[in-house]
Amino acid sequence: MSNSFTHINADGNAHMVDVTEKSVTEREARAEAFIEMAPDTLQMIISGSHHKGDVFATARIAGIMAAKNTSALIPLCHPLMLTKVEVELEAQPEHNRVRITSLCKLSGKTGVEMEALTAASVAALTIYDMCKAVQKDMHITGVRLLEKRGGKSGHFKV
Repeated sequence: MSNSFTHINADGNAHMVDVTEKSVTEREARAEAFIEMAPDTLQMIISGSHHKGDVFATARIAGIMAAKNTSALIPLCHPLMLTKVEVELEAQPEHNRVRITSLCKLSGKTGVEMEALTAASVAALTIYDMCKAVQKDMHITGVRLLEKRGGKSGHFKV
């Protein structure tokens, strides 16, 4: 693991990394997040009886939109031309939670880890937003990178 921070220049100032000379490679990242809630809240989502509509569909769209807009949210991230974004939501009643997974892909000069993490995070936040009138003490947990492929640093998998 390198000790140099690529977003800090020789003067100690933050800057956007120059990727001009980097090779275009296929890149992919997967991330996950969980949102824990009461059994009744989860059942409301699963049954589709939420008065605001389809919670999973809304969270999926929010996650996809978030991935596409990561560079507007996270300072120093490059705007990327994503070629694929997937957001999957899985109710896990045995754990009173929803597992959110995201996948982002492109052919480019920089990785898509932040886009995958942003997609999973915003999908979880959207579930919270839609359900907060029913339950305010939900917990978003376990936001993490599961896997990344491509680029100079190669393959990483949890």
